[in-house]
Amino acid sequence: MSKTYKLDILPPEREFFSGQVEALIITAPDGELAILADHAPIVAPLVVGSFKMKIDGEWREAFNSEGFLEVSKLGTVLLAQACEWPEDIDIRRAEQSKRRSEEKLRQQRSINEYKGSKIALARAMARLRVTKQKYNLD
Repeated sequence: MSKTYKLDILPPEREFFSGQVEALIITAPDGELAILADHAPIVAPLVVGSFKMKIDGEWREAFNSEGFLEVSKLGTVLLAQACEWPEDIDIRRAEQSKRRSEEKLRQQRSINEYKGSKIALARAMARLRVTKQKYNLD
């Protein structure tokens, strides 16, 4: 059995996950970062995408929005604006959000609206990618 460590995943509205994991893989701005037991202390930004965690030899993936990861001697904490399991994602809503965001990007109004639309599009696409991987959809 692999060595485990404490992981807490905390979006603002509720505790998403708390328990022992063997590994965690997040998406940082410069690529993926893997966290194993006894990892050196670190604080890293989290970009919109997904994270994977290994529990009892099984990998589980979930959507995450932007946030931060902190690894310390006490455990690992992932703070994100939103986290969702693939089975909790409303695919129709994510597809509608993707279409709306793409249309707003085409309109190119102000720089702030452009940035907001890019973030919304990234979230929608990440949600769709996670659900398509879970359910093998194309």
